[in-house]
Amino acid sequence: MLEAIILGIVQGLTEFLPISSTAHLILFPWFFNWRGEINTLTFDVALHAGTLLALILFFWRDWLELIFKKQRLFGLIVLASIPAGVAGFLLNDIVENNLRKPLVISIMLIAVGILMLVAERANKHKGLEKTGLKDSLIIGIAQAIAIIPGVSRSGITISAGLFRGFEREASARFSFLLSTPLIAGATALHLKEALISQTNHDFRLFFAGIITSFITGFIAIKFLLKFLKKNPLNLFVYYRFVLSAVIIAGIWLKG
Repeated sequence: MLEAIILGIVQGLTEFLPISSTAHLILFPWFFNWRGEINTLTFDVALHAGTLLALILFFWRDWLELIFKKQRLFGLIVLASIPAGVAGFLLNDIVENNLRKPLVISIMLIAVGILMLVAERANKHKGLEKTGLKDSLIIGIAQAIAIIPGVSRSGITISAGLFRGFEREASARFSFLLSTPLIAGATALHLKEALISQTNHDFRLFFAGIITSFITGFIAIKFLLKFLKKNPLNLFVYYRFVLSAVIIAGIWLKG
C-alpha cells in the first residue's frame, strides 16, 4: 500500500512536469526492487486515471468554452490527438516489451532535455487563439513520440509549442488539453482489459494510487502553469540530466 501511494504521488507530479512520468513509474520499482501488481502497465494506467481526473477538474471551464464557443480550437485539439492515439494502438506491445528499459529512458531523458533547451531559444509570442492546422499537427506528432519512456509527453509537446512560437504558458495549456483525450482513451482501453482478464487485482492498491495521483496531479498543473509564466524549462532539463546520470550509475552497480 505504501508503494502504491508513493507511485501515485510520483505519477501526479511527473505526469505534468516535463520529466517523464512513465520513466519514474518504471525506475522506482527498478531501483528499489518492488515487485507484484504495482510494477505493471495496468497499474501505471490506473495512476493515469487519477491524473485524468485532475485534468478534467482543472480545465472543465476550458473544455466547456472549447465545445460551445471555440469549436475551431476544439477541432484542432481533437485532430492533434490522433497521431498519439494511432501510435499507442499500433506500438503499445512493442513499447511494453522492448522499450521500458532504464538505458532507453536514460538516453531519451538527455535527448529531449537538449531539445527543451533549444526550444527555449525560439521566439515565443503566440497565444492559443492563434493556433493553426500546422501547429496542431506538429504538436500532435510530438505527443506520439512520447510513447517512448523517458521522452515526457508534456516535455516534448511544450517544446513543440515553443518551436511553433507559442508563449510558455499557452504551450503548456495546449499540451495539457491535448493530453486529456489520449489519457482518457488509454485509461478506458486498459480498464476494459483489466475487467475482462482473469487476473485478480487488489483494487485497494489501485484506489490508493488513483487518489494520490489525482491530488498531486492537480497541484502539479497549477504549479507548472504559474511557473512557466516567468521561468524557462531549464530547471527541469537539469533534473533530467541528473536523473539520467543516476540511472547510468544504477545500471553499472546492478550489472
